Amino acid sequence: MAATGFHSAISPEISFEDFCKVDMRVGMIRRAEPFPKARKPAYKLWIDLGEELGVKKSSAQITEQYRPEDLEGLLVLCVVNFPPRQIADFMSEVLTLGVDSHDRAGVVLIQPERDAPLGTRVY
Repeated sequence: MAATGFHSAISPEISFEDFCKVDMRVGMIRRAEPFPKARKPAYKLWIDLGEELGVKKSSAQITEQYRPEDLEGLLVLCVVNFPPRQIADFMSEVLTLGVDSHDRAGVVLIQPERDAPLGTRVY
């Protein structure tokens, strides 16, 4: 599951309690492969979110910046408490977070600056 089509306008103000409802965790991409059945170019990702959550699947539209073989082993940030979403024949269970690149050449993954235990919550 990858968020697309968002505008750069500032969203309405929310409370800290609302922010805390979004459960973002550190994960490691264990497997990545092309997803030819997706409507827009994407990869299927299997992300290890630690002992508590295990490995979850994600469809990510990151094909312009990454090759599948370069993704394995990368730490990423994921939203883990959105409902699963069916994308073609693949159930995307988490949202892998990214930002538009500065040159508009696709999405760049958001990664922790340093190693962090898998499954660690983002605050």
